[in-house]
Amino acid sequence: MISGDCIILGGGLVGLTLASALDASGMTSVVIDPADPDLRKDAAFDGRTSAISSSSMRLLRTIGVAEHFPEAGSPIREIRASDGLAPGGLTFEAEPDEPLGWMHENRHLRAALRTRAEAGTGITLLWQSSAATIDRGEFGVTVALSDGREVRAPLLIVAEGRNSPTRDAAGIRLARWRYDHNAIVSTLAHERPHDDVAYEIFFPDGPFALLPMTDMADGSHRSALVWSISGADAPGWLSLSDEDFASEVKAAMGGFLGNIRMTAPRSTYPLGFHHAARITDHRMALVGDAAHGIHPIAGQGLNLGLRDAAALAEVLVDGARLGLEPGNAQLLDRYQKWRALDTLSVALSTDSLARIYGVPGKAASAVRRFGMALIDRMEPIKERLNAEARGTSGDLPLLLRGLPI
Repeated sequence: MISGDCIILGGGLVGLTLASALDASGMTSVVIDPADPDLRKDAAFDGRTSAISSSSMRLLRTIGVAEHFPEAGSPIREIRASDGLAPGGLTFEAEPDEPLGWMHENRHLRAALRTRAEAGTGITLLWQSSAATIDRGEFGVTVALSDGREVRAPLLIVAEGRNSPTRDAAGIRLARWRYDHNAIVSTLAHERPHDDVAYEIFFPDGPFALLPMTDMADGSHRSALVWSISGADAPGWLSLSDEDFASEVKAAMGGFLGNIRMTAPRSTYPLGFHHAARITDHRMALVGDAAHGIHPIAGQGLNLGLRDAAALAEVLVDGARLGLEPGNAQLLDRYQKWRALDTLSVALSTDSLARIYGVPGKAASAVRRFGMALIDRMEPIKERLNAEARGTSGDLPLLLRGLPI
């Protein structure tokens, strides 16, 4: 029998972050994931990138993940948002001592998290394993694995992603809808440097984001692309040659980065929204996409999951110091209340942005440009939005402040 303080279902980015956060504070966990991690190591498996907010980077540094990055990420020192290619818009600038965030390739995040987890004395990694049955009893949780082994702990943490079968089996309801859009993601090289600037260009057909990445070995400048387009048009965009697609990208951005060439395959996925009615149940807590999924318009999806991990780790460690077991109902209630407002407000704000900027017509565009210009001159509101981008607003867990639990 294998045991620990917590069982974590899912060894993805959020699940391994939580395991590392618990390990850094002396708590133990057992991570169960059906994947073979050796197949996740290169860009062919996942060529996507993630924007890591400044507060999330503090978390990764504090729990010992950042030191294992295969290469340094690219800092985001400025965000420029505009309505189409019209002049004006909003500009957010970093503090002198800390970028707004960092861009990392998902494969590098995954590699760093795996290395940190394997080095953790309190982490048991059960790769290529899956739960056959789960029993959340009065005195603890027992997971019978498909290979016959048994895992026990006081608490089950669900980090299985947006299609979590464990969440669904618990009867936790979701508010869920699909947008009539797909995201096309890829990486491109461009003639002019990005100067650590992220661009968010809002078109009626969907937002177009360029996110700064590190230069290539030959000195070519790189950016990650996240382009939301009509779901019906996605097959056509994917069928274009790299050269034709690069020409469309250059036209969409107005050519301000010079000539473009694609450096990674294009992939696409449908965009949707979901939000769990509650993120706890008897001896169970949800984190990451198992709890909520939002539009990528503000690049906050992964950061929202990392905030879950930081908050839950702090709640559990505080409880352990008081002699409370991880599955204690009072601890889970504290986690539920702590995360409820933040997750709902971020989810609704990103959904509202997607809908507002999706309204077509010159009049709607003029109103949006007027609003953006007004906010750009109103420092209190602008600073609040800047804090949201950095992930430093609200009641921050200690790890997101760069402090150990």
